[in-house]
Amino acid sequence: MKILVTGGAGFIGSCFIRYMLEHHSDYHIVNLDALTYAGNLENLYDVKDNPNYEFIYGDICDKHLVMQVVSGVDAIVNFAAESHVDRSISGPEVFIETNIKGTSILLQAAKAFHIERYLQVSTDEVYGSLGAEGYFYETTPLAPNSPYSASKASADLIVRSYYETFGLPTLITRCSNNYGPYQYPEKLIPLFISKLLKNEKVPVYGDGMNVRDWIYVYDHCSAIDTVLHKGTPGQIYNVGGHNEKTNLEITHLILEAMNKDESYIEHVEDRLGHDKRYAICNDKITGELGWKPSVSFEEGILLTIDWYLNNQKWIKSVEQRKGRLA
Repeated sequence: MKILVTGGAGFIGSCFIRYMLEHHSDYHIVNLDALTYAGNLENLYDVKDNPNYEFIYGDICDKHLVMQVVSGVDAIVNFAAESHVDRSISGPEVFIETNIKGTSILLQAAKAFHIERYLQVSTDEVYGSLGAEGYFYETTPLAPNSPYSASKASADLIVRSYYETFGLPTLITRCSNNYGPYQYPEKLIPLFISKLLKNEKVPVYGDGMNVRDWIYVYDHCSAIDTVLHKGTPGQIYNVGGHNEKTNLEITHLILEAMNKDESYIEHVEDRLGHDKRYAICNDKITGELGWKPSVSFEEGILLTIDWYLNNQKWIKSVEQRKGRLA
């Protein structure tokens, strides 16, 4: 099988490529990435010489290029997206361009070349925010609260329309917060680790009681692999780790692991439209497809912290290329 992975130089995309090359030695993986600020070929340094891996520099909004690249592939897994909520608040235009227009162009190409499978990697943020109880289900109405999540919800609806209108074999996964190696250090866990390595305080939004469900990135990759091969076209699959933690809990775990005390916490003004709680019900993917996460949060967070501590050169490289992180 020849699979086009878009956005494969990013955090989750690069881990997915590594996972697929390891678990499917006869597959050929084509990585199309525009190498925006969060895309980094250093994330794939260990597989760059693998004969089953190919990198193509380019943007999913470039229709001519996309048509060329999609010709000859069997499946598409679309990770390519602008994904940082804060950036979507300060500059939403690029989120509309990449997340909506780019997805539309990929779908047009998938339809033109009769792609066997098109998998859209989405997010639980399209559902909005939960109260103290309950979970997001695949049937939960979409209620995005940020320009980022609104652009992802829009893309999901376009994907759905290509299944309903054209019969394109589409699949959508919606995952909870990922953590693990190679995550760009603007997200909570790597940002806090990188700051503490420099003896800087870590910024906690508001009271820090916002709740997220966390999943180790390679468990997410195994879920995407499962859906790609076993999922029913036209269906949505929620992917979660059943690890609900407040941002403050995550902060304390990192402080403890790095031998820092609470004096390193700096509470800052809350993010605009900050969703209070996300929680995923993954009964559908576990019951219908037999997938389940294999890495506990306690194990995964230690693996993640150790990776960043042992790969400070990677962090410094990212900071030097893109300037000092906020």
